[in-house]
Amino acid sequence: MAKMLDQNIQKQVREVFADVQEPVSILFFGSKIQNCEYCEQTAEMLEEIVALSDKLHMEVYDLEENADLAEKYHVDKVPGFTMVGHKDGQLVDYGIRFAGIPAGHEFSSLVHDLVLVSKQDSGLSPATREFLHGLDQPVNLQVFVTPTCPYCPRAVVLAHQMALESEMVQAEMVEATEFPELADRYGVSGVPHTTINFGAGELIGAAPEAMMIEQIKEALVKQVQ
Repeated sequence: MAKMLDQNIQKQVREVFADVQEPVSILFFGSKIQNCEYCEQTAEMLEEIVALSDKLHMEVYDLEENADLAEKYHVDKVPGFTMVGHKDGQLVDYGIRFAGIPAGHEFSSLVHDLVLVSKQDSGLSPATREFLHGLDQPVNLQVFVTPTCPYCPRAVVLAHQMALESEMVQAEMVEATEFPELADRYGVSGVPHTTINFGAGELIGAAPEAMMIEQIKEALVKQVQ
């Protein structure tokens, strides 16, 4: 069977993966009972990509059969997966999730995030880190994307950087065309569209760190009013 990643793409990804430092595991969840159009394709893509570095690993689970594990890692959609780091012999959940296949432009988010998690450093500005470390309320970011959107990876990576930096932040890429009911719930008409705390706030477009922080602050204030 032909591989999803041709030799040229494999070569480019291997070059990027030269920066992978600590081991990273992808925990993938599919489903035997749901009509999951992209589960097989997503799993195949992930298997091919982890094969490009001996520091990357993948474990495959079923959302229903492994419900406790899915709940532990906050995975509730298929195809869905999270990336976990390895520290002192333990798996570390940074709250970085993907819902739907990371195809098209989102393939770059997948590759970037694997390196990001392996370095265990968000790379965010000192001001952003300070704000995130001071959070006393949970923050949930869902970044709605489509494979053809060239600006979406910036928004996805920023949300995932914030999740890596703070235990209070969970961040999920959501492929809007695979989860249309969820996209409709939050009025997603263009991408990238980031919802904050399930609709308490939102940010449309690929915005800089400071703008995202301001929107998170506004959403948190709304919730306590």
